[in-house]
Amino acid sequence: MTTQRRRWLGLCMLGLLAWPVAAQEKVTLSIGSGNTGGVYYPLAGGMAQVLTKSIPGWQVTAEVTGGSIDNLKLVGSGKADLGFAMADVSWDAYTGQGKFKSRKLPLRTLMVLYPNRMHIVTTESMGIATVAALDGKRVSLGSPGGATEVLALRVLETYGVADRIRKERLSVNEAVNAIKDGKIDAFFWGGGVPTAAVTDLAATPGVKIRLLDHGDATDALNKRYGPLYSRGTIAKSVYPGMTRDATNVTVWNVLVANASMSDERAYAIVKTVFERKADMVAVHKEFSHLSLELQGGGGSPIPFHPGAAKYFAEKGVKVP
Repeated sequence: MTTQRRRWLGLCMLGLLAWPVAAQEKVTLSIGSGNTGGVYYPLAGGMAQVLTKSIPGWQVTAEVTGGSIDNLKLVGSGKADLGFAMADVSWDAYTGQGKFKSRKLPLRTLMVLYPNRMHIVTTESMGIATVAALDGKRVSLGSPGGATEVLALRVLETYGVADRIRKERLSVNEAVNAIKDGKIDAFFWGGGVPTAAVTDLAATPGVKIRLLDHGDATDALNKRYGPLYSRGTIAKSVYPGMTRDATNVTVWNVLVANASMSDERAYAIVKTVFERKADMVAVHKEFSHLSLELQGGGGSPIPFHPGAAKYFAEKGVKVP
């Protein structure tokens, strides 16, 4: 072999070795989260940080939104790449029901995350002991862009008081401030536990919070809307000053993407989050619920993305 040919082959080999670095994909992604006082926001921030640090060339950010409904609309329209959402309104978006009657959104599940626990929060000084006793009271149903309002109205309808309350639409932070100031009597909030804003209210000097039982609404909700809900409990140890456990309606939270996301990108997201689960748990303990077994358990009513399904299949888990 001539010296010139050896030099040419050497240059080719250097080029091949350098190619992956030169061709490294630059990816910018956004995650729709929620209000700063809720659980979606810190979880989305933690996920964005993990993805950015773990995958070369990726820059991922978490965006403050009104919550599930905003996130589903953003992902469905391509204005956000990922979104946290409650499973019940995700089903509405996928099938074109409820707040999504104008069109069905092209959504796919990447993973089932953790249980979203409905809170009906009041204070002992308000003298409200049951959901039925909200009749005539000033009640916040959640922020306009979130899914709390959807489930709140469904629960209130089950108890026959949906049209007999004075409705407000406040974020969880706004609701906490309003109840402190005596401007509302109670508020609904759907989120993980503990939720920072509710903890803030419970820790306020002179305030003793009360969570209203409503777990017995679960069967009626599932009969009307499908098997989306389960009966749960918020333990008295979750928030300062609680004197007893409170039953509640629970729905799973999911991470969704647009159906147009590439299989390779969806696979990379799911693989990285599962492999870096410990980092996510360090952000908020609700991420401790994340498991492979959970993915095949029917927590999400909408189909899984093929890229996510590929990862779970490699781990021996079959998803819908």
